[in-house]
Amino acid sequence: MKNKYRFALTVIAASLLIAVPLSSAQAAAIRQASDFIDFSLARNDDGSTGLVAMGFNINFYGLTTSNLYVNNNGNVTFDNPLSTYTPFALSTTARQILAPYFGDWDTRPTSFGLTQYGTGIVDGRNAFGVNWIGIGYFNQNTDKLNSAQLIISDRSDTGAGNFDFEFNFDQIQWETGDVSGGSGGLGGNSARVGWSNGATDTFELAGSAINGALLDGGPNALISNSLNSNVAGRYVWSVRNGAVDPGNDVPEPASLALFGLGLAALAGLRRRKG
Repeated sequence: MKNKYRFALTVIAASLLIAVPLSSAQAAAIRQASDFIDFSLARNDDGSTGLVAMGFNINFYGLTTSNLYVNNNGNVTFDNPLSTYTPFALSTTARQILAPYFGDWDTRPTSFGLTQYGTGIVDGRNAFGVNWIGIGYFNQNTDKLNSAQLIISDRSDTGAGNFDFEFNFDQIQWETGDVSGGSGGLGGNSARVGWSNGATDTFELAGSAINGALLDGGPNALISNSLNSNVAGRYVWSVRNGAVDPGNDVPEPASLALFGLGLAALAGLRRRKG
């Protein structure tokens, strides 16, 4: 009996050892940022690129394209550039958008991050990425900084136009700009995280538009949860035959995901700004 009890404690302890080191898992969510810095969007507020080539074709709900617009405010769009800074509900928009963190990013302060993008290789596949790393919020505030990343990976090996996309987070300290109803980067019209095909197919993470929910330490903290991934701070979707396969569409606390892996292993053994 004592041996069985000792074994049970060993299982729990080993699983907890796997589950606890979240800081390293959180830091690992951002893919190698140096792979996606071919180009930089000049320091700005609410700016966008022209059409940017991803280097491969994707099919997003019938839209077949190899180009997109990179927008300073934490998203990319396929139809037109987007200068809107106060996030709107993705379930009601006519925009074709992937939004890792749709909020009022401000890259004008020097010595802080700016929006960068380019191509690279992820898990042996061609990929296009956008980095919003170490950036504050409008109006040129840097007391709180966010770091987010979008990765779009070519999966034409599974069918023409197929792709995966992921949102990666390392630090989320602010949720709104000064003219979106908040104060000091908090409250007001909070950031939204999700995607839309501009019609009937859309998704937003739990905690979007809820004050404090997505921030570090919040009830839906982006760096502490995951979706279709075992890496804390990483949210992954697969697009096959033009449609997003939601997989597990409920974000999971990363500690629980890692705990499960441990057990499995043991079992085997706005208006315009003025």
